[in-house]
Amino acid sequence: MAEFNALELVNPGVKQLRPYQAGKPTSELQRELGLQHVVKLASNENPLGLSDKVKTALEAELTDLVRYPDANGYYLKSRLAELHEVGTQQITLGNGSNDVLEILARTFVSDKDEVIFSQHAFVVYPLVTQAIGAKPVAVPAVDYGHDLDGMAKAVTDKTKMIFIANPNNPTGTFLSTSALKSFLDKIPQHIIVVLDEAYYEYVPEDERAPSVEWIIEYPNLVVSRTFSKAYGLAGLRAGYVVSDEGVADVLNRIRQPFNMNSLSLKAAEVVLDDHAYLQKAVELNAQGMKQLTDFCEDSGLNYIPSYGNFLTIEVGPDAEKLYDELLHEGVIVRPVGGYELPNHLRVSIGLPEENQAFIKAMKKLRG
Repeated sequence: MAEFNALELVNPGVKQLRPYQAGKPTSELQRELGLQHVVKLASNENPLGLSDKVKTALEAELTDLVRYPDANGYYLKSRLAELHEVGTQQITLGNGSNDVLEILARTFVSDKDEVIFSQHAFVVYPLVTQAIGAKPVAVPAVDYGHDLDGMAKAVTDKTKMIFIANPNNPTGTFLSTSALKSFLDKIPQHIIVVLDEAYYEYVPEDERAPSVEWIIEYPNLVVSRTFSKAYGLAGLRAGYVVSDEGVADVLNRIRQPFNMNSLSLKAAEVVLDDHAYLQKAVELNAQGMKQLTDFCEDSGLNYIPSYGNFLTIEVGPDAEKLYDELLHEGVIVRPVGGYELPNHLRVSIGLPEENQAFIKAMKKLRG
């Protein structure tokens, strides 16, 4: 009997995939190196911890965990619909925004189609494209950001979906309202444009695009948001997309009925009304960003100006070596060679003392 080989059975696109490499957990580094104190600045998490209002709500929710969650997420959808001034039938919930991004691709894209995204863009875009067997079309970046003109020119009769991250991860680059609007005007409506706004809340209010409002004019536009960043719910996995009602209808045919658990539904609902928490998170991020950029400028290090809750810093060809040295100092950052940025490290904004721990380690290692 022939030896069993799972790789011979999978879809062709899956064979070339590699497991997603998340930021190293603090517990793992503590086990590996025997360190007592570790600072994690690798995964763009909110350093504030959970909102107190969320903590109280979760404690009350624990008694009912023997029951299945609300498969339709009625209360969260209602709150989101109110926030965005749309119908509840325009919202699709997900186990983090990654979940909904994958649902979008699996719903609309086949192995005969092409998917366009930018160089240096979020790794999930090429990952889901390849898993489906579709053709990935990565358009070279300009100044580390999206070349929207180049992306529009890359459209062919096989293009089915376009991913745009704004702000972009891992570079932090940002597209203006006028640039996005001009791009949407060029894209035929049979192509789904996914605008991934995971870091939306960190963008100054006067620079935010009215992206959800655009869905009326561009029914092929889908806007993705997450609770993992500014809202501090990364561990609970809560995200959603707002779209045309017809798009949401087909997404909800694919979406698993319990893809958000009871705790994530309740936490997301409650944190939307904790305006003081969100404001504090945004202000803390701005202060931390200045702390890191001031260090870079004082040290002669180039960095990519960022609209997110992280800073991508050019450290030179020994970036991987420096990453490892920082680990031994108890500081976890993120190498981004897999994003074609081999000379850079991405550093999440932490609490002031966490940012200072990174700065202190860098000064020790680099002099």
